[in-house]
Amino acid sequence: MMELTPQQVFTRLGEAQIVDVRETEELIDGTIPGARHIPLGMIPESYAALDTRPVVVVCRSGRRSAAAAEHLVEAGFDAHTMTGGMVEWAAEGLPLVLPQLP
Repeated sequence: MMELTPQQVFTRLGEAQIVDVRETEELIDGTIPGARHIPLGMIPESYAALDTRPVVVVCRSGRRSAAAAEHLVEAGFDAHTMTGGMVEWAAEGLPLVLPQLP
């Protein structure tokens, strides 16, 4: 499991699956374009929704994403985290989109 910078994640958009493990109410400020929202507690039951591409897991600051990435690695996925989470992504001025929530 590698820790990627927000800039490294940005250059991998479209190549990797981005999974945002924050809670629904945390998404109000936006997420990474193309990210899939899977709250941390639902990661184990969501394996089938992921494909074989590398997975980059993000959260607000990096703690929850590390836990989720560990679960994914144990399940056989090529999973990574993003340094500083969405706080750092936004601070670097990288693009954000408002997710479509159910």
